[in-house]
Amino acid sequence: MSVSVLSKTRARPWPLVTAAAVCLLSLAAFWVAQRLAHVNMLDVMVYRAEGETVRAGGDLYAMRATSANLGMTYPPFAALLFVPLTLVGVPLMRTLTTGGNLLLVVALVQLSVRLVRPSLSRADLWRATFWIAAVVVWCEPVWTTLRYGQINLLIAVAVLWDLTRRAGSRWAGLGIGLATAVKLTPGLFVVLLLVAGLLLWRRDRSWNQWLRTAATATGVFLGTTLAVVVALPADSKKFWTETLFETGRVGFAEETANQSIRGVLARLMHTDDPGMWWAVTAALMGGVAMVVAVRAALRGDKAVAVVVCAFTALMISPISWSHHWVWCVPLLILLADRATRAWRVAGPVALVFASFALWWVPHDPGRPELDQNAGQMLLSAVYPLTTTALLVGYVLTRRRLRGTGAGHGTDTGRTDGTGATAAEPLLGAVPEQERPAVVEQGRPGDRGRPAAREPQAVAKE
Repeated sequence: MSVSVLSKTRARPWPLVTAAAVCLLSLAAFWVAQRLAHVNMLDVMVYRAEGETVRAGGDLYAMRATSANLGMTYPPFAALLFVPLTLVGVPLMRTLTTGGNLLLVVALVQLSVRLVRPSLSRADLWRATFWIAAVVVWCEPVWTTLRYGQINLLIAVAVLWDLTRRAGSRWAGLGIGLATAVKLTPGLFVVLLLVAGLLLWRRDRSWNQWLRTAATATGVFLGTTLAVVVALPADSKKFWTETLFETGRVGFAEETANQSIRGVLARLMHTDDPGMWWAVTAALMGGVAMVVAVRAALRGDKAVAVVVCAFTALMISPISWSHHWVWCVPLLILLADRATRAWRVAGPVALVFASFALWWVPHDPGRPELDQNAGQMLLSAVYPLTTTALLVGYVLTRRRLRGTGAGHGTDTGRTDGTGATAAEPLLGAVPEQERPAVVEQGRPGDRGRPAAREPQAVAKE
């Protein structure tokens, strides 16, 4: 019988200062390693060019920057956020970008731990955060995010900041709304919030937290987008009527770095456009995955719902570069905490994201991905294959638990006081032991909740 990694953190409490020192040493070593690797931070240079174009009043979507001749692909609101990058010199901008992203790694880990174990004490939370951050900073998506100076960590932190707010928080939804205004893929979280919220509303006709967060996120997105339409009318019109539909503008679908379903199919079919095969596959897989996410939300298992939704967005997006997969951080924390034998599940998955395996295959401007053999195809599809296997394993585990009765309110192991069990199947056990989601005390339709437990039910989170 195994005990989760987060439980071990409490059982053998290393001094907080030791954990912080190890984390700081690891981050410093990471920074030095990136400097020695001569990373080009290409994307942050494009962001800077976008900010300069806004200041000069130029055409954002006609702009090209860097030796790679890269153009803008985000909504125009992002360019406004990048204007401050133009106020400092390039060397300082690179330093601030790297330092800021390393701080965001720590923030992402802390929010992920809070998502998985909301009842941890402050000291245990920070101790776990420092130890985990010292390790996950070396995984490929994080390394590549800092290599290019990307904003993926900021997007993930904004989303998780919303989804780990205390019950009743009026700010919940702000982060998702702004993240969607910068980059459209976080909008899938609004879909999750809305569907789960509406299904809960049908149960008790109460205005629950999920609906409140969805409404706030939608309002922030629409308000921000409309404000940018006023500020940048020509750029806004061009993006929402033309650029949005130019999927080839982002890059070639078959590139190894593209870890979406579309990328996998393009390499499998030896074509740069898998056409309807991608649309149908993405619709089917995305629909099934979102059903899984919503059902997890209705059971009160927010951690599974959020992680499944995040990876659904990555899988169905036309282009999901490997550095977009920083969502592997909450996934690994969830696996380490929930798996019956964490080393058998979280270990191999961690190895996948730390191995840089997708870069072992030929990848250069000559587009060799169009001629991959079977082994190369497997390596270049390592992220989608891993998450698909985990999703299938989760669904099968849920079905087995329902068949044995463990999925309908019986214990699957000894609890440790956080609502999760000490010995749990792969993502299978639910913190609230499968009880229907409840609403806040004192509201119509209140079904009550255990007084001594952290509020993990959907309507309370």
